[in-house]
Amino acid sequence: MVRNAIRSTAVVLAVAVLLGGCGIRRKKYANPITKDTQQPDKVLFDKAINDIEHSRFEIARLLLQNLINTYDTSEYLAKAKLAIADAWFREGGAHGLAQAEAEYKDFILFYPAMEEAAEAQEKVCDIHYKQMEKADRDPMHALRAEQECKQLILQFPNSKFAPLAQQKLRDIQEVLADSEFRVGTLYQKKGSFPAAANRFQAMVDQFPIYSKADEALWQLAESYHRMGDRFENQQVTAYQRIVKDYPLSIHAEDARAQLEVMKRSVPETDAVAMARMKYEMENHTKQGIPSHFWGLFRSRPDMSQAAKSGTPPMEGYRPTIPASVPAAAATPGALGTNEVSISNPGSDSEIDKGKEVRANPGGEAPAVAPAATTPAAENASKAADPNVAAKQATMSPAEQKREYQKALKQQQDAVKKAQSDRKKKEQAQAAAVREQKKKTKAKQDEQKQEEKQPQPPAPTGGQATTTPPAKQ
Repeated sequence: MVRNAIRSTAVVLAVAVLLGGCGIRRKKYANPITKDTQQPDKVLFDKAINDIEHSRFEIARLLLQNLINTYDTSEYLAKAKLAIADAWFREGGAHGLAQAEAEYKDFILFYPAMEEAAEAQEKVCDIHYKQMEKADRDPMHALRAEQECKQLILQFPNSKFAPLAQQKLRDIQEVLADSEFRVGTLYQKKGSFPAAANRFQAMVDQFPIYSKADEALWQLAESYHRMGDRFENQQVTAYQRIVKDYPLSIHAEDARAQLEVMKRSVPETDAVAMARMKYEMENHTKQGIPSHFWGLFRSRPDMSQAAKSGTPPMEGYRPTIPASVPAAAATPGALGTNEVSISNPGSDSEIDKGKEVRANPGGEAPAVAPAATTPAAENASKAADPNVAAKQATMSPAEQKREYQKALKQQQDAVKKAQSDRKKKEQAQAAAVREQKKKTKAKQDEQKQEEKQPQPPAPTGGQATTTPPAKQ
């Protein structure tokens, strides 16, 4: 019995595969012409649509092309051109999807006012959306999908496909933001804190609705903290954004405590951001264990964490200049221009009129930059002094070596002292944060105890309250 059942199931599956391969399986076409007529062009169109529904794409394209070439004044020309693109889209594959994109673009170019133009643009977006890869792989299709979905929203804002394109745009930007987050995390693990801060800063500014934006802000603040005290304002700004824009984050309380320790203002929570985070938590897509397991073998990215609300940014991603780069170097033209002008002087030479710089008639010595603090630079400055140079000339090589080692040891001691002072400062700041957390918790416990204590009954209208006399 079991063998017969297995054999019957195998036969049914084989027949289904053969029927599907032979084109008997039918998938209904979305844009047919409902007009009932026996015109030759309409008959050709109906036959082509029937071939598309039964996966005979090559025959369908030949019939549609015959319709376009033969009946150049037909009212079904636009529909026929769209059907050719749909045939390539249904055929699939790299070649088929590339041909479908070209056909859809031509349809939008020739018939931009038709209702099907928005659908054609949505198909172009869908072509690249379905070919997206994971965040740690080539982002070419993700960038193209983002561009095409933005084009749909901007060109056809009132179309029924606009809300769907907006959600696809959130999914796409989740993948792009995750790619930047991974790069920033890699830089931070390597100790390249300026590069990490630059990646995190650009990512949270461009993709504020990213699912890990609060974690990126926390890592951004840590990167600025490691870069030194002169980046304290940027660190404070990151903490304030966590408290204001991501109030339900796991880092919100820690960020608030850090701001109190640093004696900086703690911003109020944004009500819109609070409502958005609550909505995301309530509509979060949960994946089971099988999905996590098979996700390791899929090339498609995991977009279950993407936002379900919020307006996705419409500007393209632009890399920023790291905060560690000086403003003079970051601003083009701040240090002067490289333009050279050539002019023909008059009878008298400008060189003869001007002062001779080398003569230094004013007697003022030119400004000299302070010498470097390395031992080699110190030895060079000492050698410039005639007395020191004469003293070094009388010293033996062993004595010169000892002098150099002495200067090098002094420099190393200064570096160690600076590192020790910084470590003590970090420990003191961490201790202050812990103490602030303890005080906050004690205060909350005290408030809870006060709320649990029973309140005395309120006095009635005809009774007077008496206060017991104070003890002497």
